[in-house]
Amino acid sequence: MTDDTILRAAALESKAWPYEEARKLVKRYPDGKPDGSPVLFETGYGPSGLPHIGTFQEVLRTTMVRHAYEEMTGHKTRLIAFSDDMDGLRKVPDNVPNQALLAQHLGKPLSRIPDPFEKFESFAAHNNAMLREFLDRFGFEYEFASSTDYYGSGRFDETLRKVLRNYQAIMDVMLPTLRAERQATYSPVLPVSPKSGIVLQVPVEVVDAEAGIIRFEDEGDVIEQSIFGGQAKLQWKPDWGMRWAALGVDYEMYGKDLIDSGVQSGKIAQVLGGRKPEGLIYELFLDAKGEKISKSKGNGLSIEEWLTYGPDESLAFYIYREPKKAKSLHLGLIPRAIEEYWQFRANYPTQEIAQKLGNPVHHIHNGKVPAETLPVTFGLLLNLVSLPGVGNRETIWGFLRRYSPDLSPESHPELDRMVGYAIRYAKDFVEPTLQRRAPSEAEAGALRQLDAQLGELPENASAEDIQNIVYEIGKTDAFENLRDWFKALYETLLGSEQGPRMGSFIALYGIENSRKLIAEALAKAA
Repeated sequence: MTDDTILRAAALESKAWPYEEARKLVKRYPDGKPDGSPVLFETGYGPSGLPHIGTFQEVLRTTMVRHAYEEMTGHKTRLIAFSDDMDGLRKVPDNVPNQALLAQHLGKPLSRIPDPFEKFESFAAHNNAMLREFLDRFGFEYEFASSTDYYGSGRFDETLRKVLRNYQAIMDVMLPTLRAERQATYSPVLPVSPKSGIVLQVPVEVVDAEAGIIRFEDEGDVIEQSIFGGQAKLQWKPDWGMRWAALGVDYEMYGKDLIDSGVQSGKIAQVLGGRKPEGLIYELFLDAKGEKISKSKGNGLSIEEWLTYGPDESLAFYIYREPKKAKSLHLGLIPRAIEEYWQFRANYPTQEIAQKLGNPVHHIHNGKVPAETLPVTFGLLLNLVSLPGVGNRETIWGFLRRYSPDLSPESHPELDRMVGYAIRYAKDFVEPTLQRRAPSEAEAGALRQLDAQLGELPENASAEDIQNIVYEIGKTDAFENLRDWFKALYETLLGSEQGPRMGSFIALYGIENSRKLIAEALAKAA
């Protein structure tokens, strides 16, 4: 069998969630789409606030399903990243400048409001650019689509005619879901006022469905106006369903807070002659306080914040894991995400094909996992750079070269990249919290034993030889279990509750330097 055949067979059997999702599309189209067109994936983006990781995760996870489907079938696909930038601005976000400027334009389409950052032609254009910049940086293959462009250019005109033709059927879908007072004024079509430019929430009468003409009241005047050319948009649930029908979307995932919206939009898509797409309903990200992340509140991590302290891959790794489970999202998660990403990446080359397809790095790198691995763990780097006088790149590389003479930034660029992240994270989050406590009497005795035995080793002793010494000392009567010994080492020598494999740390930091740490700890016990 060819490699592609082996891969396809393994993908069809894999239990990894992207393949489970892709199987929904295989069931939808056993032989591919009947007209031979690519299977269409979509992600939606509301650019009312600055992009955050909750926004990015939809594109990442959707891309993973897209790639899984391609591996499984060999069929072509497309991904549209759709921005709902015709939406009216409901409130001024808390995390943008020039808020008074935005307040003057409440209710207007986001694409027709000035950019508070004064960089782009509109607020939507600014936020769209931020999203695209990151998607491009990560290397996603996608087609960006703007609601403003699609409404204004006529791309939606034929489906909008269907909306007017089936106006009552859409009302019959929506009205039972609304409160009585909302029912009295509800319309699935939102005209843009020719007077104020505001997206109006007013009752609408269909005058001529084929011509797209509606009638509504605007500041006391009765207006007849076309819904084409960007002169109207749809309420968001009808808009979502219309888009599914107009574009022929086959797959779109969304959060559990949109379950009911997805049901209504799916019914509207059917009214318009379309079909609700397949999709994953994922759990939401929470902030450090356990609250739902909100773009307008700005209580979530920005993409830039995560990438200050961790690489793209660490973010992708965290997002990949358990999409149906609610997860906190804060800066304290970054070191573990980096550590685990590199562990899975190191395992990948020697795994059987079935294991590879279940390995997160396969999906993070679209099956093209880079070969370079880390010769030391990120946790070890973080402990090293947190020590006094070590927190600069040149000093750290001095330790690394002594640990292994063949290491250099040129030969190990990924390691050099991790050194940079470790320096920044340690400076901002680790060093301020470190507090090396004094050892107890029993711990001091064990530290003296460790110091004495280290003194008998050559400076270039292996990490394994050192670890054996550490391990044997921990087995003495001074400790109930090894965990207590290692915890004592971390708290007295490194100032943290958790730490690295001590044999590796001492080999990297150097026996002489490590004995100085022990001496400092023993001085506190005196």
